Amino acid sequence: MTETREEWIKKRAYALWEEEGHPTGRDSMHWEQAKKEREKLESSAASKDGKEVKTRGKRTAPPGTKSNGAAKPAPKRAVSRKSA
Repeated sequence: MTETREEWIKKRAYALWEEEGHPTGRDSMHWEQAKKEREKLESSAASKDGKEVKTRGKRTAPPGTKSNGAAKPAPKRAVSRKSA
């Protein structure tokens, strides 16, 4: 059975209420927070089973280095040869 959006928000708002020690008068704040969390989940790259899919981010140059956009080849490594 799949959970509807509203059921998820209801459960999350309840969990927030419990985490805060059952305060009175904060139900609308918990509901809004749960709603925002759900919207964030929905807008993220998530698969159908709800697990987040990691996207490959754009690589950037380390701070303090200049880049003209061209890729630089990796430095060549020294090859060690064993003598026979």
